[in-house]
Amino acid sequence: MAETILVAFAGKIAATDFSDFPEATIGKARLHILDTIGVSIAGSTSIETKLVIEASGLNKTTGEACVWGLPLKADARTAAFVNGVSAHAFELDDSGGCDHSGAVVLPAVIAALETSNSPVDGRLFLKSVLLGYEVGRRVLEATGGYEAHNGNGWHSTGTCGTFGAAAAVATLMGLDEDRIASALGCALSYSGGTWAFIHDGGPAKKLHAGRAAEGGLIAARLARAGFAGPRSALDAKAWGSFFQTFGDHRAVPEVLCHEFGQDWRLNRCSIKPHATCRGTHSAIDAVDHLLSGNGLTSSDVASLTIDMSGFQFGMCGHKSLGSRAQAQMSLPYAVAARLHYGKVSLAELEEGAWRNPAIDKWLNRQTVRINDAMRDEDEPSVEIRAHDGRSFAATVEHPLGGPLNPLSNERILAKYTDLAHAVLPEARVTALRDMILDIDSIADIRPLIDLLKP
Repeated sequence: MAETILVAFAGKIAATDFSDFPEATIGKARLHILDTIGVSIAGSTSIETKLVIEASGLNKTTGEACVWGLPLKADARTAAFVNGVSAHAFELDDSGGCDHSGAVVLPAVIAALETSNSPVDGRLFLKSVLLGYEVGRRVLEATGGYEAHNGNGWHSTGTCGTFGAAAAVATLMGLDEDRIASALGCALSYSGGTWAFIHDGGPAKKLHAGRAAEGGLIAARLARAGFAGPRSALDAKAWGSFFQTFGDHRAVPEVLCHEFGQDWRLNRCSIKPHATCRGTHSAIDAVDHLLSGNGLTSSDVASLTIDMSGFQFGMCGHKSLGSRAQAQMSLPYAVAARLHYGKVSLAELEEGAWRNPAIDKWLNRQTVRINDAMRDEDEPSVEIRAHDGRSFAATVEHPLGGPLNPLSNERILAKYTDLAHAVLPEARVTALRDMILDIDSIADIRPLIDLLKP
């Protein structure tokens, strides 16, 4: 097997042992798994999931893998696809990995788990998930980073996430270095997804998580069967390689292997407190701080001025509210919802909430502009002017839920419980929680699957 950067990367993945992960990282992984499952179960009620199920012709209760939260089963690849869509449907899934790593990795790994003919211990499952997060994020960083890759129009959940899903499933299957390399090479053929959805408020963004989960699962299955993936898939300049095709001059493929095993990438991921794009969260938090820190209420606010980078403005600076998807991706709406409703939860993403005529008042009070001095990754600045003429400004560099400003464990557990309760009975919600929080001590976690059913 010729030594390429993909082969070297596969070697790092294959050589990783569960003991290489610090306890703090393992603990965080448990919470991300729980959060993703809660979000996905709630997401099974979404219109996006309903439409995907209808289009897939699913109406059966027999098959190799379950559709979470619904009385349906399917082949594993279809289940991974549908569950990935559910995980991302409500924009409450974690961020900061390949972008939305949980929505890609968990549906793929659990679909593989369901087709396993032998026991799968919790440590192997956790290692698979952690490596899925690691690989997806490293591929994104190697393109030059989130702003570079997504700024070129690619949606990294769909492009980089496929590699993460493939690595996770290959690890769960126990594939060796050679076959992990093939799985990663095959994953390239399933990478895709662009930001074209942003212009008309359509739901296509949700497909990217599902397609990446499905593609990663298939890539690993192909590799296990002996299908050889291209070893040049992650070369810097090879014609048709990932970086030559999906990247530009900012790509640094060496990042894939650099200091592998240090600073595990899941540690950089966020668990969301708000049901909108992560790019809106800093502004929501800034409004919280400005009101509470200055003794103000929403009724005191006469106007707001929000400065954003050009990159952030293009992603979520719009005021168009023709669909839930547009509301999820609108910073002005997130701020308006916080001011009018006091929070930005799932209820505030219902059509009745964003069509409320009172929201127009708050949108009209906002001036949202591009600040050319801001870097792409800079958080927006928010200035509030009160009716009495006073003005206050803030920029929240580390929004709530991020690694430097994490949600408390209690709040994460409450989020999971609220979301899962929308579909599952209380006893099952509790049993699922307890199993995941103790997952690394369980000899065979396949019974987890039964808890995901309604």
